[in-house]
Amino acid sequence: MTNKLPKVSIITAVFNGEQTVGQTITSIKGQTYKNIEHIIIDGNSVDNTLDVIKSHNYPKLRILSAPDQGIYHALNKGIMLSTGDIIGFVHSDDFLCNKNAIKKIVQAFSMTHTLAVYSDLDYVAQSDPSKIIRHWSAGTFSPSRLKHGWMPPHPTLYLSRSAYEKYGMFKTDYRVAADYEFILRVFSQINGNVYYIPETLYKMRTGGISTTNILTKMREDYRAMRAHKTGNVITLLRKSLSKIKQFKWNNMILGKS
Repeated sequence: MTNKLPKVSIITAVFNGEQTVGQTITSIKGQTYKNIEHIIIDGNSVDNTLDVIKSHNYPKLRILSAPDQGIYHALNKGIMLSTGDIIGFVHSDDFLCNKNAIKKIVQAFSMTHTLAVYSDLDYVAQSDPSKIIRHWSAGTFSPSRLKHGWMPPHPTLYLSRSAYEKYGMFKTDYRVAADYEFILRVFSQINGNVYYIPETLYKMRTGGISTTNILTKMREDYRAMRAHKTGNVITLLRKSLSKIKQFKWNNMILGKS
């Protein structure tokens, strides 16, 4: 990092997201930290997504609309287009829930000279983002936790550009778990240069590809564990069971927010 304020590239992949992408954009436009570029990779949507995006247009926004080969291919395109010192994602169903989120992330990079920063995440109801379904409190990183099925919430993960240059991008032969494979690839080698912000900075709507393709997800998770020597079937079981305690059962059963 240089002495000037680092530029943060935020990448959003979207396909037919007219109902939610506006909130995504608004949450980024409203950040107190201003040295941001927002790159939206649209997969040639056939609804009114592009109209919604253009209605929120602002100078820091860049739009690329073209067919792609899925979300990970789209995210890779965004990474290649980005010019920031720090790179992160806000998916088109999701939003930053703290106007100081990017400021806090940049401060963590600046103070610690780290390569990776992550925080906590709330899963919220698709129809009512004020209703929390799951709370993911990530906790601090240690290499040994990978073999217990631990991972940071990928949407909250911001990496320095040098980390992508060193470790590469997403492997698109993983259909729904390329984010987990990527995390194992990075965190099994990163040697502790990681910073955890113990706050919820990100809200994610339920119903994404990793939550609707459970069996495919488990097969690909296991494949990634074996590829990076970070676990086995027991690790996979621990990873799955760790999610149970994240659920807000009263909210789900009683409809509370």
